[in-house]
Amino acid sequence: MISNGRLVCQLKEDQLKEDVNNIIPAKSELGQRIERHLTTVGETTFQDTKRRHLQKLEILSEKTAARNKKSQASNIDMSGAQLKKWVINLSKYKLNPAQTSVLSKGLNFAISPPEICAEEFVLATELACTHLPQDDRIQLRGKIASTLKSSKVPEQNITKDERKAIKDLKKVEDIIILPADKGKSTVVLDKAEYEEKVTTMLGDKKTYEELPADPTQRYKRKLVAKLTGLKKEGKITELKYKQLYPTAENVPRLYCTPKIHKLNTPLRPIVDYTATIGYSTSRWLADILGALVGNTQHHVKNSKQLSEDLAKVVIDEEDILNSHDVVSLFTNTPIIDQVLDIVQRRLENENILRVYNRETGFKLTSKDVVELLEFILTTTYFTFRGKIYRQLVGTAMGSPVSPIAANIFMEALEQQAIATAPLDCRPKLWLRYVDDVLEVINKDSVQRLTDHINQVDKSSSIKFTFEQESQGSLPFLDTLIVKKKTAP
Repeated sequence: MISNGRLVCQLKEDQLKEDVNNIIPAKSELGQRIERHLTTVGETTFQDTKRRHLQKLEILSEKTAARNKKSQASNIDMSGAQLKKWVINLSKYKLNPAQTSVLSKGLNFAISPPEICAEEFVLATELACTHLPQDDRIQLRGKIASTLKSSKVPEQNITKDERKAIKDLKKVEDIIILPADKGKSTVVLDKAEYEEKVTTMLGDKKTYEELPADPTQRYKRKLVAKLTGLKKEGKITELKYKQLYPTAENVPRLYCTPKIHKLNTPLRPIVDYTATIGYSTSRWLADILGALVGNTQHHVKNSKQLSEDLAKVVIDEEDILNSHDVVSLFTNTPIIDQVLDIVQRRLENENILRVYNRETGFKLTSKDVVELLEFILTTTYFTFRGKIYRQLVGTAMGSPVSPIAANIFMEALEQQAIATAPLDCRPKLWLRYVDDVLEVINKDSVQRLTDHINQVDKSSSIKFTFEQESQGSLPFLDTLIVKKKTAP
């Protein structure tokens, strides 16, 4: 059976051959050469045409699939159990259906604007133009004006009732809406209870102290002095110095996320470092030190990797799923006593800093990196309800380099913990995501393992709690792990 495309090409080829044969005899040598050439050209033309049409079909199929997926996502059943999964209302305030519906979309959901705010784009363009030559200003203004003129209001992705629900929620002063500590649920809390928990947490004199004055300028001078020294010694470039120089001076802000998976919903403190004096340096250190993390067999990058790893695991009858969780890892991480030493030792023994210097042209030493890291990790301060506090121990979740530092410490701790664990309680599987550890272990060995790992940290600040599987399942990260029986 000949396809339509092949038939059209064949008809054109036959017509061309007939025209040529009227001029040159088909049986002559030249005629045969021409016929072979026409056949080759015809086949090539057909294959090119086929390829283009297949590409168009693939693009069209992808667009159709994307539209269908979007349509399915917008038609997800958000009633009953599904709605309770995504919106956790722990407050006394009663949410109406529209409020619950809009909150179920998540706090990172981008709402389509009801109109295009041309004034904002014009203002931003004028601000950008102040740094451009005259000809570039004219060109940029022209492009922005042309784009705004042809732009259309995007399709609305929430209903009128949901838009009204957002306005109404903003007026409710006795609740606070936060993301859950794990997973993607949205949590509604009574503001009074939330602030009481935060105030109690900040009352821990071993961890926090209230400051009489804002230390921003004092910390800025210290950071600038360190960066200036690196520039003068030729260890970083002028460009990198300008990138790291602290121009923003916002005081870091404290907020907390509720741990809805734990009893009494404790809070996890997070410090928002955006636009603060140390943010750029912290992010730079995270880029450098990130290469030290995740190179062990026990490291879990995300839930997707976890699912792939667990698909290969076979659990014996006497073994169970178990998880260990570090109690307040970030505020208990021993920065001065251990983390800085571990980082310096690894930078000296491993190749990442030499590679980084070679790629960037910098001349950083491990001592330079550790001194900057010490400054960032030991100058944690923040504001909460008009007061300024300093964190005395550990590090703060929210700074870009903090998870890296905590991970580096945990890798060293777990290496020691596993190597020294007695054989009768050594887990058959140990996978860790920052402070959460998943194990496959003999059901009678969990307490012995817990006692062991709680003695490994020489500072005695790191303590683990555990949770065993229930009815063959165990929540871990934002997934629910379920054991399945295999056929004999």
